[in-house]
Amino acid sequence: MAKTVSFTQMKDGTEQDYALLATYEKPFHAMTADRILDELRRHGEATLEGYPITRLQHGLQSATRAERDGADLDWIVGALLHDIGDGLAPQNHDRFSAEVIRPFVRWDVAWVVEHHGIFQMLYYAHHYGWDRNARDRFKDHPCFNSCAEFCERWDQSSFDPIYDTQPLEHFEPMVRQVFARKAYDPAVLREGFVSPLTL
Repeated sequence: MAKTVSFTQMKDGTEQDYALLATYEKPFHAMTADRILDELRRHGEATLEGYPITRLQHGLQSATRAERDGADLDWIVGALLHDIGDGLAPQNHDRFSAEVIRPFVRWDVAWVVEHHGIFQMLYYAHHYGWDRNARDRFKDHPCFNSCAEFCERWDQSSFDPIYDTQPLEHFEPMVRQVFARKAYDPAVLREGFVSPLTL
């Protein structure tokens, strides 16, 4: 039987308790990629209501387009996972998705994923009487152009049921590589650096 901590309130925990938890957290953290891939597979089981493809197919198509455009690993995985939060947080899926990847990718990729929802409004908001230019509040942000380009090239264009899309197995090694990184490593995050979408 697994050992458990001695406390019922965190404030009462001892150094030994927290050392025990650290030993359990390490393998759990190491399985993050497995949980991400499982969630993507669930996206393949649920239709994207009203669209001709599933949520998984949309992510795969976005990532396929990114890869074919010559994007690097962070952008490809960002494109793949930009809607990973749709199932649990449909009203703020962009921010949810960004928090999933933020510890493991460059800061500009996380910023773009976090804000892609408002940038996507350019394409449809006017049909609902909303402000299609709501993204303009970020016009002075260094990642504005990256987000606009991400949406134009890889997101809004990826609902095509006949597009030659790579399968999830193709992207699995990339997901594992990204989520095997040390979380919040400054050498990975590169705060303030704005990378090109394509090489």
